[in-house]
Amino acid sequence: MKTYSAKPSEIEKKWLVVDAEDLVLGRMAQAIAVVLRGKHKPTYTPHMDCGDNVVVINADKVKLTGKKRSDKIYYRHTGHPGGIKSQTAGEILDGRFPERVVEKAVQRMIPSGPLGRQQMRNLHVYAGSEHPHVAQKPEVLDVAAMNPKNKR
Repeated sequence: MKTYSAKPSEIEKKWLVVDAEDLVLGRMAQAIAVVLRGKHKPTYTPHMDCGDNVVVINADKVKLTGKKRSDKIYYRHTGHPGGIKSQTAGEILDGRFPERVVEKAVQRMIPSGPLGRQQMRNLHVYAGSEHPHVAQKPEVLDVAAMNPKNKR
């Protein structure tokens, strides 16, 4: 027996679209991370970017369970001494860039390093229902149908 290792010429990438409306954030992010890494494919190779491209629409309508909308805090640093800033998940979702909540949730489920950064380039998140990737003919990835707990 030989272990199969995919070559760059053998990797086929598809485009998938996920409608985030009324989906639970963490459960949706987990499904997207699996697809971005390519672990849903039988040809998965750990050291290659064999995942698919994912387009997430309606990122501003994602749901958080419990009191996470008011209690979950996101921190960032300006780079200056004492420059730590914080925002709650609700403030970010109601602010200018609500797609950052989805991006951070998925990013933290992808390994850090050069390969993880390459896989994150295959994620495209949009706050509204419109996206510019219609020409790629993305297929629908129905995260809500995977488990009844995925939808609120």
